[in-house]
Amino acid sequence: MPDLTTTTDRAVALLREFGAEGIAHPGGTLLAHLRRVQARLATWQARPALQLAGLCHAFYGTDGFPTALLPLDRRHDLAGLIGAEAEAIVYLYASCDRKATHPALHRADADFHDRFTGRTRVPGPQSRRDFAELSAANELDIAVVDPAFRDTWGPGLLVLFTRLRDLLSADAWLECRTALAGLDSGPGAAN
Repeated sequence: MPDLTTTTDRAVALLREFGAEGIAHPGGTLLAHLRRVQARLATWQARPALQLAGLCHAFYGTDGFPTALLPLDRRHDLAGLIGAEAEAIVYLYASCDRKATHPALHRADADFHDRFTGRTRVPGPQSRRDFAELSAANELDIAVVDPAFRDTWGPGLLVLFTRLRDLLSADAWLECRTALAGLDSGPGAAN
């Protein structure tokens, strides 16, 4: 696979081709958001596959952002561009039925509910860590650029990321605590 910079440039070109630069998203456009998520993951020293997944995480839409840029029957196209490992992370993130999955995700034996297929499975430890780290990077980006989002959803996100703390890198956990501090003083709040 080409280096991270070359692959990132190609992924950004594909995102532009599919209109991500013109889709509104908190903090500007979808493309701007995706680039910030990738940058946050890079700051947290995530491996290249996870950084690329951060840049591409919305290609199939998500449970929280239904606009899809690429249909699922073209997964092989994205995998050919960013690599199979990064594309698998993108699919896992996009396929998550958050309401059904998030409450128990911290448990190693928890079912992951695929909103595309309706099936459940138990992801392995690396997949769960990748999902948690990408979730934190995504939600923190929105919380930082949109105070209304942070005020509304921040307390619940802090509870979620507190439960997922063992799946997060030290840098991700620190930023979760910092960005969401003071939003929740109830049980389970971060110290």
